Amino acid sequence: MTAMSQKLVLGSAPDSWGVWFPEDEHQTPWNRFLDELAESGYEWLELGPYGYLPTDPGQLADEVGRRGLKVSGGTVFGSLHRPEKWDEMLSTVRKVAELTAAVGAHHLVFIPTMFRDEKTGEYSESPTLTDEQWAALNKGADELGRILLNDYDVRLCLHSHADSHIQTQPEIERFLDGTDSDLVSLCLDTGHVAYGGGDAVGLIRRYSERVGYVHIKQMDPEIIRQVNEENLSFGEAVKRGVCVEPPAGEPAPDAVIDALKEVDARVFVIVEQDLYPCEPDVPMPIAIRTRKYLNSCGLGARYQKA
Repeated sequence: MTAMSQKLVLGSAPDSWGVWFPEDEHQTPWNRFLDELAESGYEWLELGPYGYLPTDPGQLADEVGRRGLKVSGGTVFGSLHRPEKWDEMLSTVRKVAELTAAVGAHHLVFIPTMFRDEKTGEYSESPTLTDEQWAALNKGADELGRILLNDYDVRLCLHSHADSHIQTQPEIERFLDGTDSDLVSLCLDTGHVAYGGGDAVGLIRRYSERVGYVHIKQMDPEIIRQVNEENLSFGEAVKRGVCVEPPAGEPAPDAVIDALKEVDARVFVIVEQDLYPCEPDVPMPIAIRTRKYLNSCGLGARYQKA
């Protein structure tokens, strides 16, 4: 195995099996997800929404380990721009960070609270932040990043996300320019960057020291056009098929992988294709084809070593 294939580490996540919530009648059971993930040829996984997989560290480690799997990071939602929510948010983040660290992972993907409901599309707050809210968000990210590193040896990776306040290229850049690179990294989701009209390859090259964790996915530009013209929510866009299987969609996976090869760090590259809701037999064939395609682009191997 080459040094480069060890540096770019391929994995997947519950999201690629249509999982958005801790519990939902439309989702694949967690044990089937783990079975199919391993059978599909992936060795690394992100934990997904807290409560979907077992939250007892011993049980989780056993279920993951006996399938030959390893954990790349945890996942959590929260608000950083609302100081009055800090204590509640921090309590939740600590639970997820503790579990993440207990299974040997060192990245926590933090997804900002969305301003539109994932199921109904209704607005819950303004889609833009005030300068005061931006200041609170950046200050909160630095403080949270410090807590995670000091208490759990886990790195905060802020995930820019559709229908969140960090979605567009200017918003991503404002966040990165306003936070401490020693404390806060970017979870670069290539699909969400494209959804917001941004340039994932440009972000990798400009902010390479902030990119240690990537969600690789592609978006259908025709559906993105419909989103912009019809003011669709992200949930509606997913139902219309905005997330597509590579090599279709934007950005081109090979261009992203070429840019990541220049990053001077080990990078986890986690496959995500938003499929919620989907029939239970849909995800696994897509996961296998996606792994094989990404392998052909020089990303990952059938079995990777830590």
